[in-house]
Amino acid sequence: MSKKRVGIIGAGPSGLAQLRAFEAAKKKGFEVPEVVCFEKQSNWGGMWNFSWRTGVGKYGEPIHGSMYKYLWSNGPKECLEFSDYSFDEHFKKPISSYPPRPVLFDYIQGRIKKDDVRAYIRFDTTVRWVNFNEATKKFEVVLDNLKDDVTYTEEFDYLVVASGHFSTPNMPYFKGIEHFPGQVLHAHDFRGADPYRDQDILIVGSSYSAEDIGVQCHKHGAKSVTLSYRTNPIGVNWPEGISEVPLLMRFEDDIAHFKDGSSKRYDAVILCTGYQHKFPFLPDELRMKTKNNLYPDQVYKGIFFNELPKMMYLGMQDQYYTFNMFDTQAWLARDYMMGTYKLPTKEERRVDMDKWLRANQKLESSFDHVDFQTDYIKDLLSLSDYPDFNVDKVAVMFKEWLKDKDEDILTYRDKTFQSVVTGTMAETHHTEWMDELDDSKERYLYMDESNDEMEFTMEKNTL
Repeated sequence: MSKKRVGIIGAGPSGLAQLRAFEAAKKKGFEVPEVVCFEKQSNWGGMWNFSWRTGVGKYGEPIHGSMYKYLWSNGPKECLEFSDYSFDEHFKKPISSYPPRPVLFDYIQGRIKKDDVRAYIRFDTTVRWVNFNEATKKFEVVLDNLKDDVTYTEEFDYLVVASGHFSTPNMPYFKGIEHFPGQVLHAHDFRGADPYRDQDILIVGSSYSAEDIGVQCHKHGAKSVTLSYRTNPIGVNWPEGISEVPLLMRFEDDIAHFKDGSSKRYDAVILCTGYQHKFPFLPDELRMKTKNNLYPDQVYKGIFFNELPKMMYLGMQDQYYTFNMFDTQAWLARDYMMGTYKLPTKEERRVDMDKWLRANQKLESSFDHVDFQTDYIKDLLSLSDYPDFNVDKVAVMFKEWLKDKDEDILTYRDKTFQSVVTGTMAETHHTEWMDELDDSKERYLYMDESNDEMEFTMEKNTL
C-alpha cells in the first residue's frame, strides 16, 4: 500500500508543532506518513516572522503577519515553554521571564532546527483551494508556487489547517472616519510606535493588542493614548498619559466623540478591533466558522472537524496557553493520523463537544478562563505521549501575571518566574522594561553591565 500523505497549511508555531510531533514519533521508531507543509511566507515562524511590509507582500499576496517592532512577550515565557525543549537547553543560561520578539523567535527556531524539518516545508507557496473527493477519500489541494508562478494540485489523506487566526482584520465603521485627516490603521498594519512620538493617539479596542500597543506608544513617546472600549474597560491602573473612555461614536474631522459625551482631537487612530477566522481556501462544508473564543464549535477536542475528522485545525482557540498548547494538539492529531489514537463515534464526539461548550458559556472571570484552558490542556495530555509538565503550576503563574498587570501595567514585565520544565528561576533583565528601548537579541543576551557605558559584548558563538 502507498504511504499516507499529510498536508499541513502554515509553518507558524502550530504547523511547526505538527512537524515536530511527527519527528518525535520517528525518533521512537514509528513509521510516519509523508508530510508536506505549505507556507506562503519566505520563512517559518508565522506571526513571529516580522516583516516591515503591510498590505501585500513581495508576490502580491495579503500580508500574513501582524508582528511589530519592540514587541515583548506579554506573558511569562515559563507559561509557554516547550516541555521537550527548555529555554535552558536553548540559551545555555537563565534569561528573564519576558523576552522580546527576536529572542522568542530564536527559541522557536532552535527547537525545529534540531530536527532538520525545513526540507518538509515548501516556502512561498499558498493554498488556493481544497476539495475533498468522496470517491477517493482524499483532499485535492490546489497550490500556487508564488516564486515561480506555477499552479498545481496534490492529493493528501489528511489535512492540518495551521494557518492561524490573527491575519484578517475585523474593520468596524464609525461615522465620519473617512474624513479623519490623520492616519487610520488596523493593528494588523501597526509596525511600531516610532511614528507616534509627540502625538495624541486613539486606540479602539479593549483586548490584549489594544493594551500592548497603547502601552508601547506611551513608552516610546506618544503625547497621550486614549483607549475606547465597547462593553468593558481593560480596567488596569493606567499611568498618567493613558486613559480609557466608552465607545467611539463618530468623528468630526479630527475630533472623536464618545458615548459618554466626551470628545477629543487626535493625530492618529489605531483599530485594535480583533480578527476574523478566515479560510478562503476551504469550501463551506469544510470550513470552521467561529468567533474568537476558548472553545470553538465544530471541532472535537478543539482539533478534529467533526463532520470530517481527517480535516484538523490547530491553534484556533483564544489563547492563554500558546506554544505548549499547540504541541498537545499536534501530538494528538499525529496519533490519529498514525492510527494509534482512535476517535469515538460522531455522536460521542458531539456529546463531548457540547460538554465543553456548556462549560465555556459559564465562564465569567479571567481566572475562570485560565482554569478552563488548563483543564483542556490536561485533557489532551491524557490522550497522547507529549512530555508531561506541571499545568497546574502554569495556571498559578497565569493568575499571578494577571494580578501583576492590574497592579502596574508598566512594570509587570520586570517580574520573574520559575520554569516548570527545569526548575530554573528566571534572571532579572539588566534594564527595566520601561527604560529598554532596544529589543535586539544582541542587547538582550550579551550586554555587559560591568562598566558605566553598558557596552555590548558579542560572543563568538552566536545562538
